[in-house]
Amino acid sequence: MTGPTRLRLIATVSAAALGLSAPVVLAETPDDQLVVGFSMTNILTLDPAAITGKETVQVLANVYDGLVQLDPVNRTEVQPDLAESWEVAPDAMSITFTLRDGAEFASGNPVRAEDVVWSFRRLLTLNLAQASFLKTYGFTAEGAEQAFAAPDDRTVVVTLPQKINPQLIIATLGIVGPGSIIDSVLVTENEVDGDLGAAWLAQNSAGSAAFTLQQWQSNNLALLTRNDNFWGEPSTMRRIIWRHIPESQSQRLQLDQHDLDIAFQLAPADLAALETTEGVQIQTTPSAGFYYLAMSMADERFQNPKLREAIRYLIDYQGVNNAILPYFGEMHQRPISGGFFGLLDDPGYTLDPEKAKALLAEAGYPDGIDVTLRALSDDPFLNLATAMQGSLAQGGVRAEVITGSGEQIYGAMRERNFEMIVGRGGGGQLPDPDSNMRALIYNPDNSDEARLTNFQGWRTSFSDPKLNQMIDAAAAEADDEVRRQLYADIQNRIEEVVAPIIPFSEVVTSVAYRDDLNGFVLNPSWSTDLATVTKTR
Repeated sequence: MTGPTRLRLIATVSAAALGLSAPVVLAETPDDQLVVGFSMTNILTLDPAAITGKETVQVLANVYDGLVQLDPVNRTEVQPDLAESWEVAPDAMSITFTLRDGAEFASGNPVRAEDVVWSFRRLLTLNLAQASFLKTYGFTAEGAEQAFAAPDDRTVVVTLPQKINPQLIIATLGIVGPGSIIDSVLVTENEVDGDLGAAWLAQNSAGSAAFTLQQWQSNNLALLTRNDNFWGEPSTMRRIIWRHIPESQSQRLQLDQHDLDIAFQLAPADLAALETTEGVQIQTTPSAGFYYLAMSMADERFQNPKLREAIRYLIDYQGVNNAILPYFGEMHQRPISGGFFGLLDDPGYTLDPEKAKALLAEAGYPDGIDVTLRALSDDPFLNLATAMQGSLAQGGVRAEVITGSGEQIYGAMRERNFEMIVGRGGGGQLPDPDSNMRALIYNPDNSDEARLTNFQGWRTSFSDPKLNQMIDAAAAEADDEVRRQLYADIQNRIEEVVAPIIPFSEVVTSVAYRDDLNGFVLNPSWSTDLATVTKTR
């Protein structure tokens, strides 16, 4: 027995010996370390090209820089990062970035334009999850050499492969994953059999941000140490310890006992209890994406639009938002984030089992159907799946709930091997409706070989050529009023064809933290920068 545990015991025993009430003596996390509790269930790799899920983004946002970054307060604003400035060509078909002078990677290697170009070419060559962000705008592995050029050590030229609003590309390069700049020298040294360092980067880092990855143990911890070669203001924190604590009550208890500084994934009941806990603050911000119920059109039954429409009326929209999603989400039925350009009012769907039964009968299933419904075992997904199981049953859709880790649930979705799933996603990381449309609906190649795993449209085997054309047209349109009407038409088309992804809530992020932290600002795009956090004690 050592450290704080021993001190607590001594204090308690001494007080008892004196006949006094035992004082409350709580250990504190070290002054120069941040201890963060969250779930690592959905962290499958730490390679920026392959990551999925917001949990990985939260970690890597403190390890990798991009050319630019999105403002955490006003996400419509783009700020400099490794690029100190940029300029769009008069014909809007290229963007020239100028890198800041003197930036280094954690290894001590200089950040060169060649590293930037290599990072983007690697992303497209590997063709893993994050490549979809660039591929959707026409970038390809074959065209990467022409699209990304480094005329000198501090200049990067991005040539657009098709007509697209350049601001969408600039913002995309501010997202952790597709925009992460990698130390090409270090990674090449660790390449195995031409894998571009994929195996090594799955458990190591090669970034230039305020911290570097020292250790990762799957479903246990991620240990970040301060990058002493960081080009910016050094963090006062020597280490960030990300601990895998999937149980909300355990996070709450450890936060209350000063064993955690920040608790990222707490259930509504625990957040509500912490509202009145001395020494704890709660910060809430609109976030990226939606909670949704999705169907796979690889299952022939769900190719019938009447069946998909029936499912629309077997969700208790108000009920799940009121009972399960306080602090997690707000009711939302459109596939465009709140406050974004072109958003229409919600269509007003409600739970209506009788209407659903009639639609099921029209679809040829008067006796209902049996399905499997997948969900993560974490909050709030298990509770959502249980609620969905109950409301689906009211219309004759008998769902067997399957829970598991990120690989078991989202892995099956990425392989298009599922029937139904309660999930979270759908873009919104970019401050533009195109981000939502690409993530949820767009699917230019529905073949298994395409592997557009970052597109929910591809995952659900949903592809509507007309919608693809409309989404491309809206992204290229420069006139705001024309563009607004295009997004109205897109939303109406989505309702008409009954897309197999049904949003029922917009994601809200709520985080509890000790009130001796200063400078903690949640980022709506998940990439919360912890380098600015200090402790006052």
